[in-house]
Amino acid sequence: MSPSVDNLKPPFYITPEEELKLRIRADQLVPSPVIAPATSFDDFVQQLMIPATVMELARKAASIHFSTWEIEAIRASLNGGILKKILADKYKKDDSHPAYIRVACTGKGDYDSMALKHDATLASSDDAHKGEFGSPVVLEIWPAGHYSPIHSHGKTTGIIYCLTGQIEVMVYESLGWDAKKLALLTLTPGQCAWLSEEQFPVHKVFCPMPKGNFAATFHVYLNKDELPLLKDKPKPDTRDQFDFVEEKEPHNKQAFATYSDLSWKILRKEMAKYAAKMEV
Repeated sequence: MSPSVDNLKPPFYITPEEELKLRIRADQLVPSPVIAPATSFDDFVQQLMIPATVMELARKAASIHFSTWEIEAIRASLNGGILKKILADKYKKDDSHPAYIRVACTGKGDYDSMALKHDATLASSDDAHKGEFGSPVVLEIWPAGHYSPIHSHGKTTGIIYCLTGQIEVMVYESLGWDAKKLALLTLTPGQCAWLSEEQFPVHKVFCPMPKGNFAATFHVYLNKDELPLLKDKPKPDTRDQFDFVEEKEPHNKQAFATYSDLSWKILRKEMAKYAAKMEV
């Protein structure tokens, strides 16, 4: 008798045999769910079927990288800085899974004011958001062992580009706790996964790295029809609002507006302070 999903370990709740099959399947899907330099004719054919818009996003992201000092600055913040405080506060609000950090590359983040004040007490005790939703470009920071719930990306088209570390992406056929798993991908720096309304829009992301490490990924989401910059509330099926499945029973479907935790300009200041302290 095979074990039930809820008796298996997070984040993917699969047996070693299932994991192997899903990893093999990831190499056989057409089009390929991963964009990387083609090293064989098979790779070329699989990536030839990827939409042109997605390939252009991947091409533009290919030159982005983190320097050594930037990586160490983020690590220091995760160990005892603003990023650690944000993670702790997010976990207080939702302890169903170890949280990750969303950094908006445009617009404001929920914790910007706290970071500027350098206040040890978080000002986010209520559920009110202080940031903005719907940033088309997001940096996500994944401490070792942390993961997202299963979630969809509406009708957006986009990429998930690995900047540093390693992440694993489980792709699902639909949004649901018992949804069929299509493939398990591993992304390392320079590789990216992609999604569209029709292909690979539902996934779960996990950082499998050893304790003390982290991964960082660069995300771009394009709406089917771009909305005005001024919006009253998140709109479903755009990058403003994604859906997810709760980790805890009864594993209900929920919607969340894509508010970010921090803005890039604020994170950049935190990193610069670290660099100055280390005389980089």
